[in-house]
Amino acid sequence: MKYAYEDLSDEQFEKLIVFLCQRLLGISVQGFAKGPDGGRDAKFVGTAELHPSKAAPWIGTTVIQAKHTNGYNRNFSEYDFYSATGTNNVLGKEIPRITKLRESEQLDHYMLFANRRLAGNAESEIRAFISNQCGISASSIYLCGLEQLEVWLKNFPEVPRLAGLDPVDSPLIVSPDDLAEVVQTLSRQMVEVQAVFDDPPTSRVSYEHKNALNNMTDDYAKAQRKRYLKETTQIRSFLSAPENLELLRLYESVVDEFQLKIIAKRKDYQAFDEVMEYLVDLLFNRDPILRQHAHKRLTRAVLFYMYWNCDIGEAGDVAAD
Repeated sequence: MKYAYEDLSDEQFEKLIVFLCQRLLGISVQGFAKGPDGGRDAKFVGTAELHPSKAAPWIGTTVIQAKHTNGYNRNFSEYDFYSATGTNNVLGKEIPRITKLRESEQLDHYMLFANRRLAGNAESEIRAFISNQCGISASSIYLCGLEQLEVWLKNFPEVPRLAGLDPVDSPLIVSPDDLAEVVQTLSRQMVEVQAVFDDPPTSRVSYEHKNALNNMTDDYAKAQRKRYLKETTQIRSFLSAPENLELLRLYESVVDEFQLKIIAKRKDYQAFDEVMEYLVDLLFNRDPILRQHAHKRLTRAVLFYMYWNCDIGEAGDVAAD
């Protein structure tokens, strides 16, 4: 389950990290509180239960920091977060505080969580930087970005619930990465697909019946059909080609994620128009590939195909058009 971490408040993100660290370190993890120098830390004192491993756990005082951003697609290496030479950034401002805690023997181990992407080379560089600046062994420093955070939350699915992140009430969030790849590949190949028919791609309920089931307005449904129906057979032909089996599987994984998110988060009073437009806006805002002029129409066409092909939304019983 992916969460829209950017849409959380700082306090919600900190709460999530506290409950996660209680699983990794121990139940006695103390929540984030403002220190005398204005910084906010959480703390654990004792022998960690699981981190870095059961065989060789951290022992002593672990200081935990959570750095939340409302920006999309951010990473640890951006200058506003880290620079090996500058100090006017998130990590640069924390270095003196970490050093002070280390020198006063109030810190043995350090954990930093951020809702940013963390590449392997950046992890090594930043961990070495903190180690050199603060006098902490690199083995006593742990950096956690979005990728590892998702792994932990899958291992401890109760953590978001304990932190009050209800998937029904939280913002609809889907991963644009796979759809970006689908759209890119389709965009390169669509010109080679010549057959264009107006027949529906599979046996399904009538378009009108599906729209009624999903509470899609007539005007929106007609506009979608007029603009994108001719692309459905092209998309279907391309996805069903034997040489595109991997792309089909990728498409199916996209569909599964979209459908589960829609089911979990959609309110009964919402018109499906709103769901479709929310998906479009979210994907364009989060992925530069999708919002390229050349890909915008195809992105919408793929989403329409998902709906037309009954891959997303309620389908009801099969009936002839």
